[in-house]
Amino acid sequence: MTTVGDRTTAPVKGVYGARFLAPLFLGPLLNPINTTMISVALVPISRDLGVPSSTVVWLVAGLYLTSAIAQPTLGRVGDVLGPRRVYLAGLVLVGLAGLLPTLFGGFGPVVASRVLLGVGTSAAYPSVMAMIRTRSARAGVATPPAVLSGISISTLTSSAVGPVLGGTLISLAGWRSIFLVNVPLALAALVMTLIWIPRDESRPAEADRPSLRDLDPVGIVLFAATVSSLLVFALRLDTPHWWLLGVTAVALAGLVGWELRRRGPFIDFRMLASNGPLTRTYLRMFLLYLGFYSMTYGYSQWVQDDAGYTSSQAGFVQLPTAILAGIMSLAIARTARVRGPILVACTAPILGGALMLGLHSSSPLVYLLVIAAVFGVAQGLASVSNQQVLYRQSPPDRIGTASGLSRTFVYLGAILSSGVLGATFGDAPADGDMHVLGVIVVACAILAAGLAVTDRSLRGTADRD
Repeated sequence: MTTVGDRTTAPVKGVYGARFLAPLFLGPLLNPINTTMISVALVPISRDLGVPSSTVVWLVAGLYLTSAIAQPTLGRVGDVLGPRRVYLAGLVLVGLAGLLPTLFGGFGPVVASRVLLGVGTSAAYPSVMAMIRTRSARAGVATPPAVLSGISISTLTSSAVGPVLGGTLISLAGWRSIFLVNVPLALAALVMTLIWIPRDESRPAEADRPSLRDLDPVGIVLFAATVSSLLVFALRLDTPHWWLLGVTAVALAGLVGWELRRRGPFIDFRMLASNGPLTRTYLRMFLLYLGFYSMTYGYSQWVQDDAGYTSSQAGFVQLPTAILAGIMSLAIARTARVRGPILVACTAPILGGALMLGLHSSSPLVYLLVIAAVFGVAQGLASVSNQQVLYRQSPPDRIGTASGLSRTFVYLGAILSSGVLGATFGDAPADGDMHVLGVIVVACAILAAGLAVTDRSLRGTADRD
């Protein structure tokens, strides 16, 4: 038996059993699987509904934009009202969203479904992180690295498998099936949570637990205005609306001024300023996922529109990403040492981006598979190691908000990648466009690697809970 702070690392077997973990592993995969399944459905949806490529990209942006705002918001609501309640409400929304495109025709219900999916799935990750923290606090044990890695592996695997699953579903039952698949997944998570996860009332009494007064609706509105105006600007980099940056600046100034005066702010800027390691983790995640999503969506569209592969084939071309991501995440699942994996995660995309510079529509299949494999290595290591770091660096009483905010930075990268693709691809991607993406991926990886190399806090994270 060993001790970490005032908590013991054993026994934890009975604390984190299969019944407790199963619903917590299932819910968080709903957001990443929906973000990546759509990558192989954009072309079929565009052709079926007669929607141009410049418009159908809003199916990607709508979920990201909603999630970027909803993740920290629902994390904060969970910190105040209880994470289990928020988690259950989110699962109900996911199930309803999955039905919309089948029940109603046209492009509007598809967009509405994606927005609703963004809200519903955003409840999962911050709520699960809060429930894990509460579970450890109640049992007086340190959270095992394998539990945190399990959340990462769940989200990572679903993200990597998304294009493959999406392509398979589309080939078997049409593009609407990628929405319907949410219904049984959400229902299963809902039932397991109701049966196996303790009610929020059983959380330990904490003197510093947030109250209803700490929901800070003004801060949430200002945060939403800041993020939404910035992301809408990023989406239209091909025809930038510069006035949106003015809206962003005004909203951000108002947000900072408001939050600094509050006792229980929605976004604690003082904490971010004093917690350099956490802030650097957010920035590193933004850069990495800007590169990852630029490759994921750009690669999928290029493979179909320029290289001539079908939707299902495009999904399988990215299968090495799923396989290598899973292998790498499992390889480091039980270790608390993160500096090495983070350094590899930041440098591997440099190789991947360089290989993208050699892409041509006539490139052999093995070349395409090697590129996908390189990014799989990076994604597997980045997901698990950043998850470990984030959990340790987040304030205990704000784990939901801090976890949700980390996803906002991921979605900032995802939205910016959509804007980059819109500005680069035009009506259809060409070989030269993929070369531009390769340069962007390399630049992001170099900056992320710089943050990791100079971050001395990563050397000691193995010894903290």
